[in-house]
This record gives sequence, C-alpha cells and structure tokens, in this order.
Amino acid sequence: MSDDGFIRVAALAELPEGALLAVALPDGTPICLANHRGAVRAFHDECPHAAFAMSDGQLHADGTIECVWHGARFACGDGGVLRGPATDALTMYDVKVEGGEIFVARRT
Repeated sequence: MSDDGFIRVAALAELPEGALLAVALPDGTPICLANHRGAVRAFHDECPHAAFAMSDGQLHADGTIECVWHGARFACGDGGVLRGPATDALTMYDVKVEGGEIFVARRT
C-alpha cells in the first residue's frame, strides 16, 4: 500500500473497454473493476440485493452495471440503484490509474 492508501489491484491491460474484472484487496475484500469508455471505476464485488458477484454481471454501453442474477442495475459512476430489486447502492472505491496500473482505496 502506498502512503496515500491506494493499493495496486490490476494492470490496465487486464481491463479492456466495456469489461468487468474481479480483483481482491490484500485482506481478501472482493472488488469489481469496470472500464466504461476509458473511465475505470471500482466497487464492492457483491450485489447488495442478494450477494451475487457483480463481476459476473454485465456492463452496458450506457454505463449501467447489471447483476445477472435478478437484473438489478446500478450507475457505473456512483453505484446508485437504477433498477430493482436492489434498494441499496454499490459500495464504491476511489480509483487512480498510473503507469498502466490500477490502484484502489477505500472511501472514507
């Protein structure tokens, strides 16, 4: 972990445009990375509705992330619920990309 709290989780080359990628923090916390139009986002890799891995879902062209288990949709930018049955937003993480590497940090 760097002094600013960011932890390297993946190479940018592992996350092509329009893709989701499952990674984990050193403590085992599952994180889902999303690359929407070149903007990398990170959120807890678990649907708040029924604990299904969001990384097994789909990132749509409009920037929504769909849990394939029950069809809940979330905004890629802020994790907000756009379609139920989920009622709670995704837990988001801060992201920075430097030197072709993706780093995440817990939001405080």
